[in-house]
Amino acid sequence: MSAENGNVSIANEPDGVTTISFYHPAQNSLPSALLKQLADAVFNAGNDPETKVIVLQSAGNRTFCAGASFDELLQIKDKEAGALFFEGFSNVISACRKCPKIIIARVQGKAVGGGVGLAAAADYCLASEAASIKLSELTIGIGPFVIAPAVIRKTGISAFSQLTIRAADFQTAQWAKQNGLYNEVYEDTPTLDAAVYELTQKLASYNPAALAGLKQALWEGTPNWDDLLKQRAAISGELVLSEFTQQALHSFFKDRLK
Repeated sequence: MSAENGNVSIANEPDGVTTISFYHPAQNSLPSALLKQLADAVFNAGNDPETKVIVLQSAGNRTFCAGASFDELLQIKDKEAGALFFEGFSNVISACRKCPKIIIARVQGKAVGGGVGLAAAADYCLASEAASIKLSELTIGIGPFVIAPAVIRKTGISAFSQLTIRAADFQTAQWAKQNGLYNEVYEDTPTLDAAVYELTQKLASYNPAALAGLKQALWEGTPNWDDLLKQRAAISGELVLSEFTQQALHSFFKDRLK
C-alpha cells in the first residue's frame, strides 16, 4: 500500500520489542485495507517467537487516529459491504485480544472513534497530554457499537455513556486516565517515548510464560467477542446506509472543501 493510501510498518528490535506503526494522510484514519494490515501485523507479531512485547503506535506528532475513513464510508452501497467494513475494526480488536503478547499502546495525540477502540484494545496505554478522546459516531448517525465492548471493559458503562452521549465533545487525556482508558499520561511526546521505552525494556526482560499467562487473565471472560463484534458490525453496516448518515457524511465533505 502506498503512503498516499496509508501503510503499516513493523520494526523488530533485538531486545524483543516489536513496534507496529500505522499511518494515513487523513489524520491516521483507517480504511479497510489499512485495518486488515493492522490486524495481520498484530497476529504475526503475536506468533513471532522473537517478539516479547508489542508497541502499537501511529505516525506523526498530532492525531493518533481519526477513526473510520469517511471516504470509504461514502462508498458503501449495501449493508453487506457496510458490515464488512466495520468487521475490519472487530478484526483488529480480536487480533489484539487473542495475541499472546502484551500490547502497549502509545497515544501521542487525539483519538476519535475507532482510535479510542485501538487504545482500549491494548493491554496497557501510555499517552501524552495532547491525547484527548472523542466518540463522535452519533453525530453522523451511527454508534460505536463494534468498539463498545473494548471501551466499556476499560472505562465502565458510566464513562462510556458520557463519551457516546457527549458525542461532539472531546474529553481530556487526564479524563481518559481517571476513567481507565489511559494508564499513564505524560507532558509531551519525548517524555512519552522515554516512558514507553523504559516500560517495554522491563517487560521484555520478564518471563515470557508469565506474560502470556497475564495476557490470558487480562482478557478472561471475552471468548464470545468474535460473534458479538460481528453482530455489532452488522448494526453499524446497516446504519451507515441511513438517510441521516449519508447526509451527514456529504455535509462533512462539503465543509471540508470550503
